[in-house]
Amino acid sequence: MGAADHETAGMMAGHDAGHHGAPVPMQARAGGILQGRVRVSGDKSISHRALIFGLLSVGETSVTGLLEGEDVLRTADAARALGATVERLGAGHWRVHGVGVGALLAPRDTLDFGNAGTGSRLMMGVVGGHPITARFDGDASLRKRPMKRILDPLQLIGARALEQAEGGRLPLLLEGARDAVPVTYETPVPSAQIKSAVLFAALNAPGRSTVIEREASRDHTEKLLAWFGAEITVAPHGELGRRITLTGQPELRPRPIAVPADPSSAAFPIVAALIVPGSDVTVESVMMNPLRIGLIETLREMGADIVALGEREEGGETVADLRVRYSALKGVNVPAHRAPAMIDEYPALAVAAAFASGETRMNGLHELRVKESDRLAAVADGLAANGVEHAVEGDDLIVRGGEGRVAGGGTVATHMDHRIAMSFLVMGLASGRPVAVDDTAFIATSFPDFVPMMRRLGGDLG
Repeated sequence: MGAADHETAGMMAGHDAGHHGAPVPMQARAGGILQGRVRVSGDKSISHRALIFGLLSVGETSVTGLLEGEDVLRTADAARALGATVERLGAGHWRVHGVGVGALLAPRDTLDFGNAGTGSRLMMGVVGGHPITARFDGDASLRKRPMKRILDPLQLIGARALEQAEGGRLPLLLEGARDAVPVTYETPVPSAQIKSAVLFAALNAPGRSTVIEREASRDHTEKLLAWFGAEITVAPHGELGRRITLTGQPELRPRPIAVPADPSSAAFPIVAALIVPGSDVTVESVMMNPLRIGLIETLREMGADIVALGEREEGGETVADLRVRYSALKGVNVPAHRAPAMIDEYPALAVAAAFASGETRMNGLHELRVKESDRLAAVADGLAANGVEHAVEGDDLIVRGGEGRVAGGGTVATHMDHRIAMSFLVMGLASGRPVAVDDTAFIATSFPDFVPMMRRLGGDLG
């Protein structure tokens, strides 16, 4: 084990101490205005994929801006176990020396993904297309999350689950395809994880495979496949969908990846600036991929003062600095077809809606029920604990805003969900009374700098 590996192991040990140890409660209180410039953590979706593409290309891939949260570090460990050399060179700067498509090693130990739903599902696709067997596991939260939606298309390619927990859940022993076959597969729900797992498995199948989406999901995997030299085409399918065709068994060429700032993490300082009177915050280098900015689009419809400055290209993605100022928000109707572009941001949107005037209706939130927690129920419970009028009707969440005022004073059960914890801490920064969350340890999975960053802006968290 080299010095870089020891450093990564130390980082993992630090995360694990909070992750599995005693809860770390926290509360947020209203205080002064929020102001300043910040850059949030690197995008989690691209960070996972950067490590995977480093594994699947022959030679050395340099990654800058990598999110060093626990979820991504689990994917780094899995890439090592499958044959890559993965080294941390400095803050956010990593080097991956990959083995290439078709040359993965069978891991000796269980691939433990902790809380990482994205990492585990994408890596199932990678393993599923190769003639190796690997055991996948995770923490109590990840063991509750559905994996059958990933296993179903992988079985068509030739993989099979030799062991699995009830309902196709972890722990799971996956035998990859001995001879992967190309497929045409239509995803049952708009999900970048399902789509990406199929594309990763299809990389080791001869001929062309096609994934059809009735509604387009985030397209980072397709962009990175093209960036690394795969033959891939993307065409419209119906009104909202896409048809993605990939030619298998390419030799992927190493390319540098600059990971842009995560729009899902940027949601928290953005919403905080909008609801704390007098605030003026700039969030730097936020990814502006049209399939990831549903929250910004919705907040602007609500009257948010969000200005994009210095739009530019970084790492194959458009980025911009977002200047956000306190705004008097109004309720809106959020269409269900926007959900794939903001699926992780609904808890933060619910907090913004609590401070708006009028009713905000978020439609079609079924996918929130199968995230790290039942996020729909967790958000509703958090709103109730803090005196916010709301209702859940089927898969829709209705929030009746307090015209800039929220009572607060409640304690929110986070259910080991980082986004629930961060969203309600943001609520506390503008509420009449402090808002407490029962555990912040899991924030490290996606946004380890969240608390110090909010304090730098002037937030009172402790």
